[in-house]
Amino acid sequence: MTQYVDAVVIGAGFSGIYMTYKLHEDGFSVKTFEKAAGVGGVWNVARYPGARCDSDSFYYNFMFSEDLYKKWSWSKRFAGQDEILSYLNFVADELDVRQYMQFNTEVKSAVWNEEHSMWHITTGKGDEFAATYLISGVGCLSTSSIPNFKGIADFQGQSYHTGEWPHTDVNFKGKRVGVIGTGSSGVQSIPVIAETAKEVYVFQRTPQYSVPTRNRSFTHEEVEQFKNEFHSARRIMLTSPSGLPIPKATKSIVETPEEERNTILENAWDKGGMILNNAFNDITINEKSNELVSEFLRNKIRAKIKNPEVAEDLLPYYYYATKRPILDTNYHDTYNQEHVTLVNLQQQPIECITKNGIKTTEKEYPLDLIVFATGYDAMTGTLLKLDIKGRKGLSLRDKWQNGKKVETYLGLGLAGFPNFFTITGPQSPSVLTNVPSAIEQHVEWISDCLKYMRQHHLKTIEPTEDAQRQWSKDCTELAHNTLFTKTASWYTGSNIDGKSPDFLIYLGGLDNYRQICNKVSQQGYKGYVLGVNKIQV
Repeated sequence: MTQYVDAVVIGAGFSGIYMTYKLHEDGFSVKTFEKAAGVGGVWNVARYPGARCDSDSFYYNFMFSEDLYKKWSWSKRFAGQDEILSYLNFVADELDVRQYMQFNTEVKSAVWNEEHSMWHITTGKGDEFAATYLISGVGCLSTSSIPNFKGIADFQGQSYHTGEWPHTDVNFKGKRVGVIGTGSSGVQSIPVIAETAKEVYVFQRTPQYSVPTRNRSFTHEEVEQFKNEFHSARRIMLTSPSGLPIPKATKSIVETPEEERNTILENAWDKGGMILNNAFNDITINEKSNELVSEFLRNKIRAKIKNPEVAEDLLPYYYYATKRPILDTNYHDTYNQEHVTLVNLQQQPIECITKNGIKTTEKEYPLDLIVFATGYDAMTGTLLKLDIKGRKGLSLRDKWQNGKKVETYLGLGLAGFPNFFTITGPQSPSVLTNVPSAIEQHVEWISDCLKYMRQHHLKTIEPTEDAQRQWSKDCTELAHNTLFTKTASWYTGSNIDGKSPDFLIYLGGLDNYRQICNKVSQQGYKGYVLGVNKIQV
């Protein structure tokens, strides 16, 4: 029997929790589906060693409620996965949203019904729902990716992907461990694995820049100060390009005298976190500016590594910050330990995985356990896994795959897919901001939109092709005026074989984006077609 609700939400991470709460508060009936056993989204499944956020904890949370904010106390500057998951469970309890959620349930298909002007949703359990609105809260980094290594099924030891980590502890003690990948999850996990493993082999394709977290525990006085500064912090975050209370850089690095420039860089390095990214205003738009920061970071690596050959293999030469900026805790120092070996895949690529380990073009490395820190099919991967069909049976997969350009309107909606909203979707600020800040903005905009539709007795909302095309063009032009498109990364999808390279993040800043979205709604949802079709259940 088909069950009817006003809205179906997919995912119960940050996005799903807040969207579910807002819908209920606004008087809409809602059903939220989550394939995992509980809330948390990526923080529920990416439980690998060393996993933590890279935004300061007191800003990596919801800010829509002062009461909610002040009830929770973070223990460290950069919270670990376990603490973030505890926080999200705390929020779910405080907001009392679990009653509207169904766990261990995957959405298998969602099909737009033209006649009834609603979505028909089928779950993996065979449940059928009809909903006026379909809202994706699946996130940008929730579909793990492992390259198609030859012989991967032959390995007789243990193997795990960092994005699908077991909920029980993995014991590395006395084991020979191979880690493939040195993106964020690799950089975070390798030092922790090396603490107990007998041998660690790091299979590196691309060296990475990283900045120390300078993580530490908070004092009671600091916690109270953060809570007392709620209003001022929230005010700055709402007008910040990054969604963080970090002052906007006003100086060009190439125009700053060398002595002053070095002082600013050293201070940012000493403070740790994301401060270095925001130290100057031209790091990601000017090649000479970027090279100054890049060489500063390469010198930091050279100074840490005892073996000059290993140091050389660890030096990155892409444009700094055009891949995900990485924060680390003792990452490069780990390579000074005798039981840690760096395998440079540019010199000896992986040929295959054998039953006993990993074989490169030079030798075979015997292993007991393999960690795939090989990243995600980001931005569109999880959306494309869902079988979503819009008007006239148009499949989202057909619309976006096989070399076709990904286009959205504001990163919030798609032409041909009425009443479908994507929280932090492609071509929104998403992963280049403090993600909870971006999520709050999207959820609140969607909430206001649905209330507007109810107030005006409207049944459908859908972007026009022209508005979608123009927004995508604007996003592309912004990106091509930076260095981001000159680097192969998961930002562009180049880490996924066969995926058409496309930069799918709005680079104008969360502050400008917020103003654009507000203007669209203030002008009666300009760029959208609003329909008055009647629903027949």
